[in-house]
Amino acid sequence: MSYLVLKYVHVTCVVLSGLGFCLRGWWMLRESPLSHHRLTRTLPHFIDTLLLGSALTMAWMSGQYPFVHGWLTAKLFGLLAYILLGMMALKRGRTKAIRARYFGLAVLAYVYIVSVALTRSPLLGL
Repeated sequence: MSYLVLKYVHVTCVVLSGLGFCLRGWWMLRESPLSHHRLTRTLPHFIDTLLLGSALTMAWMSGQYPFVHGWLTAKLFGLLAYILLGMMALKRGRTKAIRARYFGLAVLAYVYIVSVALTRSPLLGL
């Protein structure tokens, strides 16, 4: 698979993952039964697996790795924050107000990851 095709797969998965997270967050805040649907629980895992696999393959193909390149290290730590905040927002937060705060912080982490990817700078494009 060419690097360019892999990059398109990666970017598509980034968009789908972000939109899916926002939709699940909206459903969580509205207490919609759709948030418990089987597809809602399984599809994000498939998309995120493709996303991670494409990221790792692109890093290997390009020879750019976290802890060697600062912007990739920033993306990795942003991803860890996004995952932890997302877990708190969608599953672990005790009240809806707490989950809503974590949801907002997770969206900010997502925006940070995308901005680092676009600018290749860990300082929000500065």
